[in-house]
Amino acid sequence: MIDHILDKALRGERLQLEDGLALFASDEIEKIGHAANQIMQKWHPEPITTFVIGRNINYSNVCDTYCRFCAFYRPPGSKEGYVLPKETIFEKIQETVDVGGTEILMQGGTNPDLKLSYFTELLREIKQRFPTITMHSLSTAEVAKMAEVSNVSVEEALRQLKEAGLDSLPGAGGEILDNRTRKKISRLKGTWEQWVDIQKAAHRAGLPGTATMVIGFGEEMEERVLSLLRIRDAQDETNGFKAFIVWTFQPDNTNMKATKNTPEEYLKTLAISRLMLDNIPNFQSSWVTMGPEIGKLSLSYGANDFGSTMMEENVVSAAKCAYKVNTNKILELIREAGKIPAQRNTAYETLRVFQESEWAETDFVMQN
Repeated sequence: MIDHILDKALRGERLQLEDGLALFASDEIEKIGHAANQIMQKWHPEPITTFVIGRNINYSNVCDTYCRFCAFYRPPGSKEGYVLPKETIFEKIQETVDVGGTEILMQGGTNPDLKLSYFTELLREIKQRFPTITMHSLSTAEVAKMAEVSNVSVEEALRQLKEAGLDSLPGAGGEILDNRTRKKISRLKGTWEQWVDIQKAAHRAGLPGTATMVIGFGEEMEERVLSLLRIRDAQDETNGFKAFIVWTFQPDNTNMKATKNTPEEYLKTLAISRLMLDNIPNFQSSWVTMGPEIGKLSLSYGANDFGSTMMEENVVSAAKCAYKVNTNKILELIREAGKIPAQRNTAYETLRVFQESEWAETDFVMQN
C-alpha cells in the first residue's frame, strides 16, 4: 500500500500530507526505514556518522512557562530555583574545551528576571575567554521572554545576541507544531506560528539552527505530519536548519502521561521525517532518550549523526532518563552499525575521522 509513496520519495518527488498520513498508518516499519536510509545515503554517500563534542549548561531552572511535560523547571520565587554564577559557567566551558569540545548548548527556562543585557554581557565574556567555542544556545521561548521583559522586538534581541556572540539557535520548544497539542501541554509557550517566525527571524539574522519534534503527547498523526510540513516550508524560505531531531516525551516526574513511546514508534517517525523533510541534510539520533542500541539502529532509519556528546544533561535526566556511555562506547556503537565515526563542529564540518587505533584516546562521559 505504501510502495508508490516510497518510490515517489526515492524519485525526489515531494511528499504531501496524505502521503505522510499513509506512512504513519502503515506497519511496514522496516520498509519505510530502508527507504529513509536510501535518502540519507543520497545526502551522505560516505559511510560516516558524525558527532559533536559539547556540553549542556543549564544556566537557570527558573521558568514562568510552566510546561506540563517538564520536570526540570522551578517557578519564580521557588527556593529550588537558581541562576548559575558566571564563574561556574566559565569553569564548565573550560572543562569542555579541555577535552576537545567545540559546542556549548546553554539553555534555561523563561526567567522573567533576566533581561537581554544579562545574556549579551554573558555571551561577550564567554567569547572573550573562549573565542573558538561555538555557542549553540538558548531557544525561541527564551528569546521571546528576554525581548518582552526588555521592551525590544524579537528581531532586535536576535541582532544583539548575535553581535554579542550567539552563533546558532537550537530547535528547543518545537515539540509539536500544531496549536491543539501546544495548548494542551504548554498553553503559555506560544503558538506554532510564533516558533516558526522566531526561527526564521534567527536565520535572517545570520543564526542558523536546528528543528525538533517531540512525540508521545497524545498528538494526532496529522499533527506530526503538519509539524514536518511547517518545518519544511520554513526551510524552503530561509534554508537555516542544519539538522532535524525527533525524540520521545519522557513522562517521569512530570504532570503528563506518555503515549506510545516505543522504540518502533520512534524509528518509524524518524524514517518518515527523513522522507518528508527533503530539504534538511542532517538527522540526529536521539539515543539520550532511546538508549544506545536504538541509537545505533537509528543509523539505518535515516539518521547520519549521533548528536552532541553532552558532558552533562539536566532537563531529560530530571525526568529520570539519561543514558550515559563513554567515548569509546560511542565509537564502538557507530562501528557496529557499519559506519565510520567522525567528530564535527556545529556547522556539520568534519574535524576528525576516527580510526580504530584512536578509539581509546578519550574517556570522558558522554550523553546524547
